[in-house]
Amino acid sequence: MLEKLIQQGFQVEYHSHAKAILQVDFPEVSSELYDVLTNFQIPITELIAGGGGEARGTQRLRNALAEKAWPKFHFKVERTINGVTLESQSHEVDHVREFEDNNRVALEIEWNNKDPFFDRDLENYKRLHADGAISVGIIVTRGTSLHENMRSMVHRFLVDKNILNLNDLAKWGYSPTARQKKAISDLVLRGNNPLDFREAFTRKFVSDKFGEATTHWRKLEDRVQRGVGNPCPLLLIGLPDTIVTF
Repeated sequence: MLEKLIQQGFQVEYHSHAKAILQVDFPEVSSELYDVLTNFQIPITELIAGGGGEARGTQRLRNALAEKAWPKFHFKVERTINGVTLESQSHEVDHVREFEDNNRVALEIEWNNKDPFFDRDLENYKRLHADGAISVGIIVTRGTSLHENMRSMVHRFLVDKNILNLNDLAKWGYSPTARQKKAISDLVLRGNNPLDFREAFTRKFVSDKFGEATTHWRKLEDRVQRGVGNPCPLLLIGLPDTIVTF
């Protein structure tokens, strides 16, 4: 089923035999993820008003997963000898699908966090897999097209809505800080190669909210290629720019 997601522009990568495990032992996972992700959309206005869309868009995605029996799950792993607990670790995963015989598949959504959250997720998966708590770990994040085309989408919104200044943006829920106002003004008023408002706003907004140090496909792939999370079987999914609607 995930081949259909690829046809729709989603990036899909399997690592450490995750594809074989999911196909043979957990065929429901692919169909459930397809149903949720193929219907997932974020209006461009939410990106502007919410500074990343997490409050609404990510919550809708989480709710859709919960409806498919992927709730938040708390793991507690203890090491005991003769009934005495010597070590105890807790791990919370945002979405876990449970199956028969105590088998589980875990999923984390990293829409727009700081990129070290990938290290946390992958190391958690590694430990949970080593302890037999999960069979596969899944991470959903911004794909390459969504990350790289964010500027063009924000700029398109400004043109479509004929937005020429910060006052025009107010009705769309954007409330800039004093620092952001100054930065935009500096780009517009600078003597050398000044920018028009739309270009200045787009540059500042995207760098602030969706910069290179946030969670997106390249940052995730870099870590996985370095072996972070190995040998836990992994499924990586990158959301395409087509999920943003105008």
